Amino acid sequence: MSNTIRPAREEDVPHIVALVNHFAGQNLMLPRTEESVHRTLADWLVAVPMTPDGAATPDAPPVVGCGALVPLTDTLVEVRSLAIHASQHGKGLGSVIVQALIDMAREREYHQVCALTLRENFFTRLGFHVVDRWSISPKVWQACIYCPKFHRCDEIAVLMNLVQPPDDSAVKRPAWSNLLKYEEWQPLKLAYRRDQAEVGQE
Repeated sequence: MSNTIRPAREEDVPHIVALVNHFAGQNLMLPRTEESVHRTLADWLVAVPMTPDGAATPDAPPVVGCGALVPLTDTLVEVRSLAIHASQHGKGLGSVIVQALIDMAREREYHQVCALTLRENFFTRLGFHVVDRWSISPKVWQACIYCPKFHRCDEIAVLMNLVQPPDDSAVKRPAWSNLLKYEEWQPLKLAYRRDQAEVGQE
């Protein structure tokens, strides 16, 4: 049996939601609703098990992996909701899906891909590098503020440049630093620090 990576379809939505929410129940990612997946279906990829002759595998889950791109700015997109069925753990499927999402980001002419992760080594092996989480566009935090772990977030921000800097000055000042707008991310940063202080007083 092998897995095929393809764009998500309407019939995949319930299986995507079930897979993502399985891990959301363990506080490993944010939950998703069928409505939200339907609304962003064009941004999702799924892995489906296939037999060598290209037929669906009846005994396997309909969807064994998924992931999505979430646009943050005109040039920056985030890899989100990367979930792999337990039967496929350790087989490299997550890397295949992320690479397919990177290829999709390139096709859509994004300049950078980012992610928030608990497994930085997984992403750095794929060519991402670790950055300051507050350096990423504040839109990455719009969903995170609803997470129960927001005030004690242990996720690490990683980033991949899809285009080469035009000159040495761009190397010294990475492109993602130009995305920042103080008035946009500062309230989130202050809220994060306030929550940390309140936890410390408990």
